Amino acid sequence: MTPPAEPRVTVLVITHNRRRELLHTLDRLAELPERPPVVVVDNGSTDGTAQAVAHRHPEVTLLRPGSNLGAVGRNLGARHVTTPYLAFCDDDTWWEPGSLRRAVDLLDAHPGVATVTARIVVEPAGHEDPIVEELRGSPLPRPPGLPGPALGSFLAGASVLRAEAFRRAGGFSPRLWLGGEEELLAADLMAAGWWLVFDEEMLLHHRPSTLRDPSRRRADGIRNTLWFTWLRRTPRSALRRTAALLGSVPRDLTTARALARAAAGVPWVLRERRPLPAEVDRRLTLLEEAQRTSKARRYIG
Repeated sequence: MTPPAEPRVTVLVITHNRRRELLHTLDRLAELPERPPVVVVDNGSTDGTAQAVAHRHPEVTLLRPGSNLGAVGRNLGARHVTTPYLAFCDDDTWWEPGSLRRAVDLLDAHPGVATVTARIVVEPAGHEDPIVEELRGSPLPRPPGLPGPALGSFLAGASVLRAEAFRRAGGFSPRLWLGGEEELLAADLMAAGWWLVFDEEMLLHHRPSTLRDPSRRRADGIRNTLWFTWLRRTPRSALRRTAALLGSVPRDLTTARALARAAAGVPWVLRERRPLPAEVDRRLTLLEEAQRTSKARRYIG
């Protein structure tokens, strides 16, 4: 007898021109004992992704906005989700059986937690992603009763969120598009009083796609880090973080273009700037040393 589907969580995947990787991910998700509903947002693929998904996984809710929305595709997908929790997943990642049930049980038991981020292993070797050590060793204060280390952000491809908290915070910013886009949303969740945590026992597999543009990823990461810093950090923190980033990024054409794009956004950044509460800014300050020395954040300095 087939077990009933887990009614509390929906898996949401965004994709762009990665048909082979996406189909592998959907195959793995279809094998989960939780049997979660899956929503795929096809961000304007031209490689037959939508047709392949419809043929091989007709049970999947497939959304086709007609253009590449980047991370904002998750906002679109969230509008079609009726479960209380969202499990984000990239087209080259997939959840370990049992991890989604653990996540929703944890969120049910801890109503002050908005996001739970999983431990990540990189396939096919099966070794732990370098970011995990950073998450596990987070220096943020951990209030009594918090079920794991407190984080200052989350990883969109490896986290389960409260759908209502996500929506109330406004989802992902269209300004940032993609590349470190979680930082702004995470800060707004913290400002609203939510906690973000890491859970050691949840597990996500990542088989990095070869279909990526590392130069664009680095440029977008630099730009978005600066925009987030200028939008939300207090003046002193913004100056310190900006100086630290400028002193650590490579001095090359990719960086120059990223800085030019960041500078071009200054007018709207100043219009939309909303500094974080002092307590949240203090928490983020505690993370700066780990960010500066991180082996997993090279593209953003």
